[in-house]
Amino acid sequence: MDGNSLLSIKNLTVDFHTPEGITRAVDNISFDVPEGKTIGIVGESGSGKSVTSLAVMRLIATPPAVITGEILFQGKNLLSMPEEKMREMRGNKISMIFQEPMTSLNPVFKVGQQIAETLQLHQKLNAKEAWEKSIDLMNQVGIPNPSQRIHAYPHEISGGQKQRVMIAMAIACSPKLLICDEPTTALDVTIQKQVLELLKSLQEQYKMSMLFITHDLGVISDIADDVVVMYRSKMVEKNKTAHIFERSSHPYTKGLIACRPNLGLNPKRLLTVSDFMNEEGVELKVTKERVKVFDKPEFIPSNENILLEIKDLKTYFPIKGGFFGKQVGEVKAVDGVSLSIEKGKTYGLVGESGCGKTTLGRTILRLQEPTSGQIIYNGQDITKLPFEQMRQLRKKMQIIFQDPYSSLNPRMTVAQILTEPLVIHGVGSSKVEQLDMAKALMEKVGLKSQQLNRYPHEFSGGQRQRICIARALMLNPEFVVCDESVSALDVSIQAQVLNLLLDLQQEFKLTYIFISHDLSVINFISDFIGVMNAGKIIEMGSAKKIYERPENEYTKTLLSAIPRGYPKNIEAFIST
Repeated sequence: MDGNSLLSIKNLTVDFHTPEGITRAVDNISFDVPEGKTIGIVGESGSGKSVTSLAVMRLIATPPAVITGEILFQGKNLLSMPEEKMREMRGNKISMIFQEPMTSLNPVFKVGQQIAETLQLHQKLNAKEAWEKSIDLMNQVGIPNPSQRIHAYPHEISGGQKQRVMIAMAIACSPKLLICDEPTTALDVTIQKQVLELLKSLQEQYKMSMLFITHDLGVISDIADDVVVMYRSKMVEKNKTAHIFERSSHPYTKGLIACRPNLGLNPKRLLTVSDFMNEEGVELKVTKERVKVFDKPEFIPSNENILLEIKDLKTYFPIKGGFFGKQVGEVKAVDGVSLSIEKGKTYGLVGESGCGKTTLGRTILRLQEPTSGQIIYNGQDITKLPFEQMRQLRKKMQIIFQDPYSSLNPRMTVAQILTEPLVIHGVGSSKVEQLDMAKALMEKVGLKSQQLNRYPHEFSGGQRQRICIARALMLNPEFVVCDESVSALDVSIQAQVLNLLLDLQQEFKLTYIFISHDLSVINFISDFIGVMNAGKIIEMGSAKKIYERPENEYTKTLLSAIPRGYPKNIEAFIST
């Protein structure tokens, strides 16, 4: 162990013993975390990065896991430490911020009680002292009105505030090491920036070391001093952050850097990890002939061939209160939106959570009834269309939902999921024909037809999203709403899905509304962009215009919040 290292991991291996055999989750990795520094661990889902952090915290059950190697913290091996001593260590000298704050916080206790519990357990404060210290901690992490919010339950505060509560709990005992497991993955880019800045300032204040885990190298670039890259349970590269971005040696690292959409470029498609290496891990030469990524022309609206036109659309939700439940106000989720979309083009809607973009998408499909305004589809006003006629029209209008995990029925096979729309709308003369249609579309979205008899839980996140895309296309639609359809995916899988959506758009002449909180994703896939805030579209224009000449301060804020750690010129990855 180096003299200035707080944590030293040596030859760590984690095997899970199951009835099917042994699964190696972490394979002989070694690295140090120096005092006061941040080490980033980056890799796709399943690479072993979270298992590594759980091994440090001794939160992996043994059995079924078998852990070998050494994890030295201040010179003491955590793996051989008695459980009682380890319990004193957790939350006190070593703290962890988990990935999903909604599931990490107890829904039946107030947030103040959950912070105070840590203080009472480790610092032996009485209830009053712990409560006062909890208010102070909530103030430190930037939660407004902490003396009031301390009484809130987790469901009563926003996602960003939940994550701040998790951070307050983690720093409550002034730990020496803070482990952050994907702490910004589920957050809007503006909230993500705030959380990253908060973590950096707290690190300086408490003189902590940080182990920061993420799948996004762009986030790592903003916070880490050194980077460890993991791929399929192995550590494939380790170096200073600047070196990783400027002179990375492993093809997997190059793929992770290159696959993230870059606001400064306007490519036809994104590079992916598979462009840099094959399944066996052999490096491939990336040439202009093999990957067509350049020269996407700027879109100039013609106002011809309009498929969808929205005029002064409003969707309000009543706020009820009082003993008799009378309406006392209203939430203006969509407030006077007007836009038009040409056939075969993509209209990007960008904004933070709560701005109304998802409600607008659902209202266009009449999954949510509008309060007023017009929705004109193919020249027909569908705002007041009767239910049966609207149901028939939905064959031409589909949606890809945000979460591929919750939008697929876990009790149905993929064959049943894909053929269900055909059965409902009476498409296909027989079950055999419907199954043939499902097989053909599975191949189109990059899956195998032999996988039709599997259930959703047997697929990865990226594969599930491909199934959701296939389901949306089963009825041969003209128009698809993509509602945050890549936000739950690793950046490498995200690049594959974005490329797939563009390929399918070309083949089937599809028109998209693409909803996202990430302007870099919107910039890549969209022809025209609308920036949404508080139910209104506050700015619109071509992707190039929004990026180069933003007019609204809110748009500028969204742009400034995007991590800047990407290569300035993607051509650096291309061989001539």
